[in-house]
Amino acid sequence: MFIVNPMPQQIAPALIAKMEKVETATVGHFLHSGFLDRELRAVLPEKRIAGTAVTVRLPHADSTILHYLTKLVRPGDFIVVDRCGDDKHACWGGVVTHSMKLGGIVGAVIDGPATDFSEIRRVDLPMWCRGPSPITTKILGLEGAINVPVSVGGQMVNPGDAVIADESGVLVLDPSKAEWAVDKALGMQESELVLLERLRKGEKLPDISGATKIVEASAA
Repeated sequence: MFIVNPMPQQIAPALIAKMEKVETATVGHFLHSGFLDRELRAVLPEKRIAGTAVTVRLPHADSTILHYLTKLVRPGDFIVVDRCGDDKHACWGGVVTHSMKLGGIVGAVIDGPATDFSEIRRVDLPMWCRGPSPITTKILGLEGAINVPVSVGGQMVNPGDAVIADESGVLVLDPSKAEWAVDKALGMQESELVLLERLRKGEKLPDISGATKIVEASAA
């Protein structure tokens, strides 16, 4: 059985522009949920992207639903693929990479392996996955779903969620909370620039952070 739900409302362009400036590790200073498993590694670690989650549930070795999705994707979509525990079959390779890139997606995360990494790099499509596999899925016509709640990297992801992904990992945020988290992170990143300038002028990190006071008070 196949389920194809409507494509979600996309995150506003102004918010996407701010999300693209946020480092996932900055958000990790004040949030502990929403981060996908750190074993989902970037194929192109130099990239930082932001987009709207379009979810796919793709069980077994059947990639029919993923092929179908390539005709629906829009510029700005970020594809999130739930492999339902399959860590053997690569559902995403060179042809899907080209099709998705032509559709305008900003990137994808697969809770499983992918293949044709050299093609992914050549096409310059940001991708996060659990590594490579030479064994691929097939067009079997069994089942799959588009735009349903999925479980990827230990997190529940809903269609329309806000996604930020970079060299440190993938973060998924509820759209209603995304602007708050993004603004807080950007403020922290600006403060870090001030801290780095203080270090360049000769101050020591533990004196700024308070570590010196804590350690010396304990040692006295």
